[in-house]
Amino acid sequence: MDVARVTGIGWKARAALDAGGVARVLAPLSASIYMTVDADILWLGPAGATPHPRAILCADAIEPPGAIEPGELVRVDATGVAPWRPAGVPATRDAAAALCRGAARLGAAARALGAPDGFGALLVGARPGFPLDAAADRARALASACAADRPDEAAQAAWALLGLGAGLTPSGDDYVGGAFFARALLARAGAGDAARWRSAAEAVRAAAPRRTHPISAALLGDLLDGEGWAPLHDLASALATDAPEATAREAARRLTRLGHSSGWDLLAGFVAGAAA
Repeated sequence: MDVARVTGIGWKARAALDAGGVARVLAPLSASIYMTVDADILWLGPAGATPHPRAILCADAIEPPGAIEPGELVRVDATGVAPWRPAGVPATRDAAAALCRGAARLGAAARALGAPDGFGALLVGARPGFPLDAAADRARALASACAADRPDEAAQAAWALLGLGAGLTPSGDDYVGGAFFARALLARAGAGDAARWRSAAEAVRAAAPRRTHPISAALLGDLLDGEGWAPLHDLASALATDAPEATAREAARRLTRLGHSSGWDLLAGFVAGAAA
């Protein structure tokens, strides 16, 4: 399979391809094709899709499931396409404080973003639908551990959520990822017990392969490092820089449009992780 008209490529995808690894189809889906390059998982998506460090976006139509097989070689020509990398979120104490304040305001105003799905229901004081309803207390435990700056307790709560829910990235993975994404940004800014939060993130990373599938584990690993979808970075930057409320809300709305409920799960986790 040849991919020539690349319109965008994430920095992790570029690094993996530049390292000379062989790209092979892992999972052909209806709107994207996941592939492996050595130990890295990348994916092909349509032009205009949401940027991500692992994404390769192309102008040509994605071949439908059944047209390609797992293991098939993929040749990508991204010559002249600059890799996408999110703008850095300020790593200062003032920025960390602003991020926490802004996340609290956003959580309180979540109804203005639309009808929540997945763990997003927790933002409006509702109980998530089945099967997440049984895990609502675990999700709240993670939020409480973040608010109390207790990384060991946060890791324990996270383990119980991994792999929970349906979809390519289960809701539990996205909620945990959103929370630890926020903690990674705060750790860079020296907020909280940074060393212990990094250790907690590593504990979650080690547990993920046993509790969820490889694609979700890879995306969760990015979030643990403070890397993820473009609107999540845009939201964090808007909050950390005290941008106008409308700017933060627009980034949050774009985030909630990801997947079936992934965006809402990420947003709910992010608000939980940024709790001060």
